[in-house]
Amino acid sequence: MIVHLPANLSQDIVNELAKLTKAIVIKKPEYYVFVTSSSVKELPQVLAPFAINEWIMKSDMQLSSRDYFNGVRKINIGDTYIGGDCKNTLMIAGPCSIEDEEQIDTICQMLVKLGVKVLRAGCFKPRTSPYTFRGLGIDGLKLLDKRRKKYGVKIATEVRDATHVDAVIQYADIVQIGAKSMYDHSLLTACGQSDKIVILKRGFGTTLQEFVNCADFILSQGNDNVILCERGIRTFETYTRFTLDLCGVAWLKKHCNLPVILDPSHAMGYDYGVPDLARACVAMGVDGLLIESHPNPKCALSDAAQQLNCNQFTDMYNSLLPIANAVGRNIV
Repeated sequence: MIVHLPANLSQDIVNELAKLTKAIVIKKPEYYVFVTSSSVKELPQVLAPFAINEWIMKSDMQLSSRDYFNGVRKINIGDTYIGGDCKNTLMIAGPCSIEDEEQIDTICQMLVKLGVKVLRAGCFKPRTSPYTFRGLGIDGLKLLDKRRKKYGVKIATEVRDATHVDAVIQYADIVQIGAKSMYDHSLLTACGQSDKIVILKRGFGTTLQEFVNCADFILSQGNDNVILCERGIRTFETYTRFTLDLCGVAWLKKHCNLPVILDPSHAMGYDYGVPDLARACVAMGVDGLLIESHPNPKCALSDAAQQLNCNQFTDMYNSLLPIANAVGRNIV
């Protein structure tokens, strides 16, 4: 259950009511938000004298549910935004990992030329093998910070674990929680206590309910700037890296109030299929795309097979524009 209470209540009263109802409390400028278990189906008597609004929830998908807020939350990203009443599809692009200055400069120049406003690049890589490249760490964050100042792009990068979450929050405009870290409550809590935009990637073995529950962990800490990212789930198929769950995306768009973006690069695992998947995603009316691109993918230190070179990315980007126009959306 979710209950709104007046913002002018004293802190002592708020604390006592929270204790009595075992509620999580979020302070907003206009009101307090009390969130209890979805098993609560009647307004607690102690809250009744103060309640402004109340919502009985079907499941523990609460703050992220359309039953609570019937729309898509608006998220500002620099001078543009997604969600709300707009029809923007945000392009986020860049290499799997930042490797050196020449690599990231080449990508930034391409993005600026195309008008892409968000650069993605990994500095802390949660790799499957301990013997593969795991990123430049803090040095990578500093290189990205220089590119933000030089090219005017926003920076999206992944946080791997709690050892560097504060550094990523400090340097990034958009913090990405990867599929392998989706259940890390220390990351969810830390990102929820910040005001940074958070991209939460769906784990490849995760149900939709589990996915949105993790989003609620972030929202319940007070951060409303959460974006869901479908990046493929593991099925019996072996010819592609994962299976992009567009059925799941349709469900999220129907039942969830958070913007939804898609990562066809990780879903496909091979560059040849990424443009087709990206076009399908735009036709579906998603809020954004996360695409991996590298000046020379054959030499990439991570995920070489799925990254588009600059010519491939440019061709794909230009092919998305008429599709977006046909479905009433704008690529930003």
